[in-house]
Amino acid sequence: SIVTMMMSYRRATPAILLFCHCSVLVILHPIYSLSTTAPLRAKYVQVISDVDDTLKSSGGVKAAGVPLGGIDTQYVRGDFYPGVFEFMFQLAMHPVIQNSYEDFETFQQPPAKVAVLTARAEEFKAALELKDSSKLSQAFQKTGQRGGVQNWGLGPVLYGSVAEWVVQDRKGLRKFSNFERLIQQDNSGEIMEYVYVGDTGELDQEAGETMLREYPELVKCVFLHVVSETPNPNIPPPKLINGRPLVFFRTYVGAASKATQLGLMGTDGLQKVVDAAIEALVVAGVSEGDSKWIDLQTDLAEATRTCSILAPP
Repeated sequence: SIVTMMMSYRRATPAILLFCHCSVLVILHPIYSLSTTAPLRAKYVQVISDVDDTLKSSGGVKAAGVPLGGIDTQYVRGDFYPGVFEFMFQLAMHPVIQNSYEDFETFQQPPAKVAVLTARAEEFKAALELKDSSKLSQAFQKTGQRGGVQNWGLGPVLYGSVAEWVVQDRKGLRKFSNFERLIQQDNSGEIMEYVYVGDTGELDQEAGETMLREYPELVKCVFLHVVSETPNPNIPPPKLINGRPLVFFRTYVGAASKATQLGLMGTDGLQKVVDAAIEALVVAGVSEGDSKWIDLQTDLAEATRTCSILAPP
């Protein structure tokens, strides 16, 4: 049963404390103006995310044969993917924890907010804008608050244009060009590194691979959410581009397991992503035989193996 699965997972992974009190012109957020007296142990990580089929499902809805945001039909249009917000929070928190020096009760700097590269047309921004009052923004904020961090959530949002809706093949290039605008917030390259999270439905792979080829010193990893119009899609194996990993995943527990293996989050962060993903499916009332649970169970097994190997004694 689901309850048995949750309990067996908790027995397999030791409890670990997470020390946590805790126009498209990109303007440097004040939190990046670091004033630490000691050198950084790790650069801060800003997660860069797509929206449709990455944060929430497009539902595979089409208009005149053209997908309205993506191709995922496993989840209903607008559904948030289980564990996605916790996954991004833990990626952003990991270097913050590493950069905490003597007093683990007070972090010197809060985690970087999530940047968004979306194919949504800026011409339709009035209808499609990601506002602070939106459910998406509120979900990010609540995740940060549960982790002891106030005002964490969405940061800069860089949009696409109508041109990419007309010529779909231009979406990847537009996202990459917006990424180049984003990294201007840290011209020194000494403060920020980036993790890009997209999906396999809207040329995010093209954008991510270009980031890794052109900026391997800045982009630590690319994660791509495998989505499909048909059940049980094939999940490609990970690969290296310029020595940096590109990882495909089906659930955010699977993504968190890979991130932990790559040193991008700790086993405590992985546990929190697991808890968030399980809670989301339970609250939504998803039946045990649903493909959502089947996918999650597969990735829970990998999370268990990851924690048993990497968790501190």
